[in-house]
Amino acid sequence: MTRFKILFIFSFLLFGIVHFSSAQEKPNIIFIVADDLGWGDVGFNGQTKINTPNIDQLAKEGIVFNNFYSGSTVCGPSRASLMTGKHMGHASVRGNPRWTASGKPADIRADEITIAEELKRAGYTTGIIGKWGLAENLDEGKPNKQGFDYFYGFNKHKPAHHYYPDSIWENDKKIVIEGNNWKLKKKHYVQDLFTEKAKNFIHKNNKIPFFLYLAYTVPHFELTVPEDSKKQYINKGWPLRKMKAAHYLHDKNGHVTYAAMVSRLDKQVGELMNQLKELGIEKNTLVIFTSDNGHAYDALNKEFFNSNGPYKGRKRDLYEGGIKIPFVAKWPEEIKPNTKSNHISAFWDVLPTFCDIARTEVRSDTDGITFLPALKGKKTQSKHKYLYWEFNEGKGPIQAIRMQQWKLVKRYQKDVELYNLDKDQGETINLAQQEVKVLDEMLKLLKTARTAHPEFPLLKLR
Repeated sequence: MTRFKILFIFSFLLFGIVHFSSAQEKPNIIFIVADDLGWGDVGFNGQTKINTPNIDQLAKEGIVFNNFYSGSTVCGPSRASLMTGKHMGHASVRGNPRWTASGKPADIRADEITIAEELKRAGYTTGIIGKWGLAENLDEGKPNKQGFDYFYGFNKHKPAHHYYPDSIWENDKKIVIEGNNWKLKKKHYVQDLFTEKAKNFIHKNNKIPFFLYLAYTVPHFELTVPEDSKKQYINKGWPLRKMKAAHYLHDKNGHVTYAAMVSRLDKQVGELMNQLKELGIEKNTLVIFTSDNGHAYDALNKEFFNSNGPYKGRKRDLYEGGIKIPFVAKWPEEIKPNTKSNHISAFWDVLPTFCDIARTEVRSDTDGITFLPALKGKKTQSKHKYLYWEFNEGKGPIQAIRMQQWKLVKRYQKDVELYNLDKDQGETINLAQQEVKVLDEMLKLLKTARTAHPEFPLLKLR
């Protein structure tokens, strides 16, 4: 064999080894999203009544983002923002299904590039388990048409309102859940099925890079949970908040049920973390836990759990309580344990961040900025000029902008509100008349922050 051939073969083999090694070094990504879980509903953000030891352990072993925001204050548009990397000024879905100009639901389109499509291109196997909610029309918005290799869960919003559904989607087929009766709340609690399917997905794909978007429906209404999860709360002597069953078939004891739902979720997060250790893939897996928007249960005039923490508002508000969400990330040997970051970021930053992690170019026309440097504790993190939201249900339309410490809230045909979040995180002192220069700058941003959408005009819809 000639010297040239030997050198060529050696080079080829070396390239193959390096290429293989590079593929294996790409971390697995698990993105866990609770549904309507408030910023203050977890122990690492100060919750004292609800036990969340496993989620809190993630915070001890990872990093907490103190200024992380949802894509919207309700689930549909928030999830669209997450998947497509666009804020509410550019997203294709800016409201929940019936809140469109035509009354017909809007889904994400076939031409939009999702996180799953970006990561598949980078060599990842992709899965979505739980609440998708972006395929109301059961067409191009379905997960398997948006880059996901595997789907188990709810395509639409309304079926996700019940925890014992008669049927569910697995990939492109609607399957019957044997023995289930959503009206009688019998047999398989859907959260348990989500966890089982998540474990199966992780086990099946643990030798290759995978991305799992695990979208739990807890603690969204209806409030119901198996009795075994209530035991730790039933004798606490809490006042009874009696819940009435209607569209949502609530269990009667609201406080106990809500806490038990969150703790059952926490227990299942712990099961997943243990599985990663058992499979020997913990060190090469990024796990993120967050929520899709603010809480709905702990009504402001009857606060019991302090689900807002120090913040004002809840789900369907553009105050901090409606859009600021818990966020913790664990990635051994990459993220320093027990750390915090004040970096300001949001759902639309997740797509470019995951592309950065997967070492692949962003093809999406995203509004996001990678927060990978902040995850790793670096000081060279790029920052947004501003974050933007809009929301148009009964109180709408409402717009909001955060620009560094400043927060602007503009309501339909009402005076604007301006807050300095560094000094007034509870948004109690309106500085619109005092800070005229800042107000003018932010009002100008409002005019350029969005593009027109025929289904989501800035006009009162209902």
